[in-house]
Amino acid sequence: MAAGIREKQTVALKRMLNFNVPPVKNSTGEPVWKVLIYDRFGQDIISPLLSVKELRDMGITLHLLLHSDRDPIPDVPAIYFVMPTEENIDRMCQDLRNQLYESYYLNFISAISRSKLEDIANAAIGANAVTQVAKVFDQYLNFITLEDDMFVLCNQNKELVSYRAINRPDITDTEMETIMDTIVDSLFCFFVTLGAIPIIRCSRGTAAEMVAVKLDKKLRENLRDARNSLFTGDTLGAGQFSFQRPLLVLVDRNIDLATPLHHTWTYQALVHDVLDFHLNRVNLEESTGTESIPAGARPKKKNKKSYDLTASDKFWQKHKGSPFPEVAESVQQELESYRAQEDEVKRLKSIMGIEGEDEGAISMLSDNTAKLTSAVSSLPELLEKKRLIDLHTNVATAVLEHIKARKLDVYFEYEEKIMSKSTLDKSLLDMISDPDAGTPEDKMRLFLIYYISSAQAPSEIDLEQYKKALTDAGCNLAPLNYIKQWKAFTKMASAPTSYGNTTPKPLGLFSRVMNTGSQFVMEGVKNLVLKQQNLPVTRILDNLMEMKSNPETDDYRYFDPKMLRGSDSSVPRNKNPFQEAIVFVVGGGNYIEYQNLIDYIKGKQGKHVLYGCSELFNATQFIKQLSQLGQK
Repeated sequence: MAAGIREKQTVALKRMLNFNVPPVKNSTGEPVWKVLIYDRFGQDIISPLLSVKELRDMGITLHLLLHSDRDPIPDVPAIYFVMPTEENIDRMCQDLRNQLYESYYLNFISAISRSKLEDIANAAIGANAVTQVAKVFDQYLNFITLEDDMFVLCNQNKELVSYRAINRPDITDTEMETIMDTIVDSLFCFFVTLGAIPIIRCSRGTAAEMVAVKLDKKLRENLRDARNSLFTGDTLGAGQFSFQRPLLVLVDRNIDLATPLHHTWTYQALVHDVLDFHLNRVNLEESTGTESIPAGARPKKKNKKSYDLTASDKFWQKHKGSPFPEVAESVQQELESYRAQEDEVKRLKSIMGIEGEDEGAISMLSDNTAKLTSAVSSLPELLEKKRLIDLHTNVATAVLEHIKARKLDVYFEYEEKIMSKSTLDKSLLDMISDPDAGTPEDKMRLFLIYYISSAQAPSEIDLEQYKKALTDAGCNLAPLNYIKQWKAFTKMASAPTSYGNTTPKPLGLFSRVMNTGSQFVMEGVKNLVLKQQNLPVTRILDNLMEMKSNPETDDYRYFDPKMLRGSDSSVPRNKNPFQEAIVFVVGGGNYIEYQNLIDYIKGKQGKHVLYGCSELFNATQFIKQLSQLGQK
């Protein structure tokens, strides 16, 4: 895991795009030109990892969706990267019959079944194209890597494995089996790509336990099959895991429903919460022209802009986990340092136009020529800097507009106090009834967090009063119906998790951001600084990774797929703390938990953690699922 999962998946994709042989480093030869045919799943896996330019450098002249109308290109090899579904295979067989390409390299994202392989073989024979099917590969890449240390199972058809799907009251056993198989298939692909067999821990009586049992079985069967095992020496990375295997902690979303509803204060989580942020790309709408629109006139069209927030964006990598006020201040500093550099280039240009031949000017000229040469050579860097400053100015401004319009700083601070059982300076009813603070959804999120976090449910009289206030504020009460049932059920199972006891400290006013020349006028926005506290998921990981005894995790089940007999026990055979761990949330995850894990591991020398989830949702998407469950 020292080489992150992002790097391993990228290497696997590049090998596939090079006809499944590792690309030769520093080769000067022209790449072989080829077309890439993918389905939506393949597109989602490739897009966060390889840019269009990188694809072109690897000889991909065209990348097309499998189910789009494609013209024949008879003298070019085609690389397919698709899920082995019925409709995909029908379409590939049709391509063979229509003789679209010179040769076919078929790569399946997940393992293809024997019967479907035979369908392709029959189509190839029927189309007289057997010699053109060059290679067929199972790639085991059925997961999406968003960060070096974060992955998500799916983006297409994610409602199939959503929180709602798993927690539907009317779900049948066969539907549940299908959901679990889908999740296990992706997790299996993840470990094949990682090249490691984990030790699995999970809570009892949850969907996470069902995943653990199935995954243990699947890994065990693959290890038994000595000839076809995917975990042989060469895939395991040279000695990387010779000493220790990673820990996989499977947790269920139901252990903590407050965090996904929580308003947030760090950059990446805020972007995901309030903007359209999806597979590392953020889409913004900016209105053209701010002047008031005369009555009866049509409003101006909004410009749509999209930006990729990638690993190569140094500002994003440095600040995605920072509290928002710090981000605004850093953008401002970057802007000022850029302007200084730009002014220097302009000044040098004006000096270069010196007239007159006196010696002073000549010597000054030779000094400045060197300076200008270095300024010109740093131009590409300067332009890239300008691009990133513009990008983050636009994104941060869009976030700031939401913070101000909805008073998100107030919500964040108030929820932190509720979750840490601190005294509240304003009653919850006042917050809900305040017409200026937040959208109906913001108010609903706040109330649900209060309801989930309080040890005692509010009395019926109080609850009616809250419900009336929420209804008056325009809230849909369906999510509350579900949370009430959930809470009654968890009360039988176990007490709700606690959230530590720290609240954010407001600092004084912003030092530089408040100055009038700033892009960001942060007036009225609180400068809140976060204190590190472990969320439930991080706490569970800490107990299991460090082998701590704790009632919360003492009865977690233990699976070791390498043990011959699948004896289940909650007594770990491994007595040493783990160096590497993967936390996987069954039922959906979010950037708040991810950031909390990253902050936690920063203090642990030489340890690595990956965060994964079955789907990545923001609070709006989660509330929608809760209200669908609450309507039942």
